[in-house]
Amino acid sequence: MFKITLGNEKGGVGKTALSTHIAAGLACRGARVMLVDADPQGHATLMFGLKKEPGLYNLLVRNAEFKEVVRTVPAETYGIPGDRLPEGKLYVLPSNVETRSIAGSVSDVGLIGARFEEVRDWVDVVIFDTSPTPSLLHGAVYIATDGIIYPTKPEMWGFDGLVESWLHRDQAESYRQNVYGLPKIKAMGIVPVMVERQTVEHSTNILSLKERFGSLVWREIPKRIIWSEASKYCRPVYSLNPQHEAAADVWELIDRVEEVIRVKQVS
Repeated sequence: MFKITLGNEKGGVGKTALSTHIAAGLACRGARVMLVDADPQGHATLMFGLKKEPGLYNLLVRNAEFKEVVRTVPAETYGIPGDRLPEGKLYVLPSNVETRSIAGSVSDVGLIGARFEEVRDWVDVVIFDTSPTPSLLHGAVYIATDGIIYPTKPEMWGFDGLVESWLHRDQAESYRQNVYGLPKIKAMGIVPVMVERQTVEHSTNILSLKERFGSLVWREIPKRIIWSEASKYCRPVYSLNPQHEAAADVWELIDRVEEVIRVKQVS
């Protein structure tokens, strides 16, 4: 089982869009995926047509069983139209406003890691969609995480959130190594999103990203209206229009995620 966190301490940089599409894409390719909505806004929950509810809160604070709080997403929701239904599974651990109370109700930062060991036999990949506001919950997610993907808009505030998230990853990494004896958290990649290639600002900032982080910077995802349309219809962009350029962007992203996971599992 490989646990991935989407992190950037800045709102509106594509964390939910990427987390939901990575989860759906991996499930479409046969993986058993659990998407954990760790954001009180609950947008990852809504993305698959589910209602907001305190799934993560009940799991961590009320000690609920996974079978009580996890919701299964019908394959028709995230499959490719005209193709056979996906052979994988997509589960969602939903969120609502109660999620913001977890940090004040749980003192054990190792709790998430401990609880998710319970699903190791029936889940291949866990994906955490996080809120932009750092808290003890973020620390607990980082303690449990194997790798982090950083979505960012190629703009000043997106970069500032990226830097802050990188710093907190380093702090969590030191703690999990010294206290829990766990390996380093892998920085999987930085994904520039909502990119307007025709603008000098975005083009220049992406070059700056690549100069600093090199191959960690994945191929940028251009700004396209279909992303907001997909949210409206509660479907991934590749399911809404399999031939759209945005669908190709998603599958290239899934390729990169699978490549990193395979390397991690072998190493």
